[in-house]
Amino acid sequence: MNKIQEIENRVSLIEKRNARVEVDKVWETSYTRKVLLIIFTYGSIGLYMLAIGVSDPWRNAVVPSIGFLLSTLTLPFFKRLWLQLRRSNI
Repeated sequence: MNKIQEIENRVSLIEKRNARVEVDKVWETSYTRKVLLIIFTYGSIGLYMLAIGVSDPWRNAVVPSIGFLLSTLTLPFFKRLWLQLRRSNI
């Protein structure tokens, strides 16, 4: 394999990796992911509360589920803030 083909192969691999990273970014910020998170969190907490005998487990599972959702929604804000502080210290 000559040098140009080797460089083309490396660039192709980098472009494929970048495409996968872009898809992952879109998934991380998608509403589908957020809705699934709230559903799975609510279901798992509700089942856990049911198993340990908490009264009204499905109603009581709402608060921690919403708390978890809010924490995931605020993370991008705190990430930007952290990055700004980090850049100003460099």
